[in-house]
Amino acid sequence: MLTTFTALALAGGALRLVLQWQLRKRWDITLAVPQALAGALVVLAGLPSLLQPIPFPVPLSLTLGLLLPDLILTRRG
Repeated sequence: MLTTFTALALAGGALRLVLQWQLRKRWDITLAVPQALAGALVVLAGLPSLLQPIPFPVPLSLTLGLLLPDLILTRRG
């Protein structure tokens, strides 16, 4: 049985995969977020609400699923 964290991470990864596929298919665009920005967004999503400098309503698991390819892979252009 999947936990909510795992399900949201998989949903974020699937959303990223479909978005990447459609952007490449229609307009030949590659979606990439710099690793520093991706790391900062994951840290911001993981902070408790009292410590967040700006409101960030996206859960950590969904953010991690969306940005995991950018955190793991290095893109060279």
